[in-house]
Amino acid sequence: MSAPDGDDLSRPGAAAYAAEWARAVRRLGFVPMSAAETERLLLAHAVRLGRALRAPTFSAEAGEEVGRALVEAHLTEPGVLDWSVRALGDRFLPSVLPARAELPEARDRVAALQGALAAGFARALRDRTFYQQERIARSAWQARDAVEQALRDSEARFRTVFVGAAIGIGIAGVDGRIIDVNESFADMLGYSVAELRQINVAALFHADDAAGMWELYQELIEGKRDSARVEKRYHRKDGSVLWTDLAVSLIRYDDGRPRFTVAMIEDITERHELQQRLRFQALHDPLTGLPNRTLFFERLGEVFDRAGPEERVGLCFLDLDGFKAINDSLGHDLGDRLLKVIARRLSDCVAGRGHLVARMGGDEFVILVDSGGGLDDAVEVAELALAAVSAPVQVGTQQLAVSASIGIVECPVEETSVSELMKAADTTLYWAKAEGRGRWAVYDPERSAADIARSALAASLPAALDRGEFVLHYQPIVSLLDGSMVAVEALVRWQHPELGLIGPDRFIGLAEETGLIVRLGAWVLRQACRDAEGWRRAYPDARLVVSVNLAARQADDPAIVETVAEALQHTGLPAELLQLELTESAVMGSGGEPLRALHQLADLGVRLAIDDFGTGYSNLAYLRRLPIHCLKLAGPFVEGIRADGADAAADHRDERIVDALVRLAHAVELWVTAEAVETEAQAERLRALRCDTGQGRWFGAPVPAEHIRRRLAGEEEAAA
Repeated sequence: MSAPDGDDLSRPGAAAYAAEWARAVRRLGFVPMSAAETERLLLAHAVRLGRALRAPTFSAEAGEEVGRALVEAHLTEPGVLDWSVRALGDRFLPSVLPARAELPEARDRVAALQGALAAGFARALRDRTFYQQERIARSAWQARDAVEQALRDSEARFRTVFVGAAIGIGIAGVDGRIIDVNESFADMLGYSVAELRQINVAALFHADDAAGMWELYQELIEGKRDSARVEKRYHRKDGSVLWTDLAVSLIRYDDGRPRFTVAMIEDITERHELQQRLRFQALHDPLTGLPNRTLFFERLGEVFDRAGPEERVGLCFLDLDGFKAINDSLGHDLGDRLLKVIARRLSDCVAGRGHLVARMGGDEFVILVDSGGGLDDAVEVAELALAAVSAPVQVGTQQLAVSASIGIVECPVEETSVSELMKAADTTLYWAKAEGRGRWAVYDPERSAADIARSALAASLPAALDRGEFVLHYQPIVSLLDGSMVAVEALVRWQHPELGLIGPDRFIGLAEETGLIVRLGAWVLRQACRDAEGWRRAYPDARLVVSVNLAARQADDPAIVETVAEALQHTGLPAELLQLELTESAVMGSGGEPLRALHQLADLGVRLAIDDFGTGYSNLAYLRRLPIHCLKLAGPFVEGIRADGADAAADHRDERIVDALVRLAHAVELWVTAEAVETEAQAERLRALRCDTGQGRWFGAPVPAEHIRRRLAGEEEAAA
């Protein structure tokens, strides 16, 4: 549509339309200006609308400006908006466009201008209403001696706007009962004004948003908020749905108490439905009706955005086998019909289970699996999809045998990204195709191999314990005051016949999962007591304490006190030379029998320590009520105390934290051991902070029991 000259917009057609417009306005109600002024004003608006209509680049903004200008000129009689909107299409289009310029898009532009004009009129009318309300409130405070008269004036003005407004206005009490509504409100909902006065606002809420809307309404009537604006649905009297732009304001008594609410609603049903249609078209495949790539990646992105640390994602990437041959031999029309059938089958078999099926393009489909059940769910979805595809397809006179290949990816969300996930799915799809038609393949064989190896370790744990494959190493715990070794921590290792010496990080978790940790922990306890008693007899003056870790399941074991007592009795080790270390969370969560067990252990004379203190609850007030003797500060606090100056601010923060923990622990008469001491500088700073003991590679790595014996011998010789 080409833009005309400026004179074209002022030709007799536009002037005639403006004159008719002015006559209609004056006929419909009071106009606060002369006929000539009215005609000149409306001619200017007609020219503005005409230019917008005929502009090369169309914008409906002129319509909204004209609608607002009508309200600003006080042309607010109810019939003015109705005549102006209808006449814009019926009379205005022919008056500014010659027949030869009547292009299809002209009607679309007029429709857009009609909607914009109505919206601008309604918003301006609504803004003026709010302005009137604000003036009422201000005048009440500014002229208390004239408040009654001002209230009557404002009510009269509000009543004028209330009755004649094109938008719906309703007033309700704090109990939700509707006090009054205008005709526009009643017409929108299909009730009479009298019927609405008998209804509670809650009865009009749509079932899908009633709970949330009621909460919002409760906040209003309770005075927690003064206004709210939302897009929401209402039920019309005939059961149909009305979409509205709703603005609600709270009116209060002079003392601030909620009095009633004023709601203004604008019918946006058509706009909402249009938006929904446009969104559907933009996000769905036009051939199959399935979600397209855009919607699929939008949903996949949402999964990654809201996923928790433990959440997993599953994907099945499906491609039809030999579809190109079908297209080439039978034609694209038949191929398209086949794709529609396949799409419907995939949707029917898995979409009902909460999974998203999308068409990626060509003969490729993807299924986003709700992976609550892990890999098993993804495999089940893949098998359902393969079964659905493999059933014979009747397309016209042709019966086709179709198969598909599927690549499956299932993993924790935090271990991948959208692009990595899709790349893995594409790679796995090709693996499935290489293995033959009509099958699926699972990505990440390395993880599978690791799982198999882990299962093998778990299965061999009981036999390894029976064969005596576990050994203990001991790490010195040194006094920061004089540098003497005052204790050692027993650390279990697995001397695997094939894998060599395995650290506890590879098998302790398996032992806890399988329940073997109780047996293994009992063995560690007995062996550590046996070694410690040997050192005590050889070097009685050393009084070396042995510290043994106690797993949460061991602490919960009803026989733990008996197990510890038997270990001490059989080895002869004095109870005060045994220290049991428990994790902070295990101790803080102790209650009932486990808590009684801790007190019984303390009654035996055994020392109790909290391991990795500071990584869990860190509740020193609670610790005062427990029979705890020692806190072992978590490694990260000590690691933060560096001497390289890399981050001085962080160093100072960590040092202040350690200082505070040491002071608080000493205040409740607890011994403090710092873990992970790696450097001399860390040891010196901990000593300055009055930390009692330190443990870490600076004082010695974990070593076999014989090395501890030698070190005791060396310390005894040095003392002599």
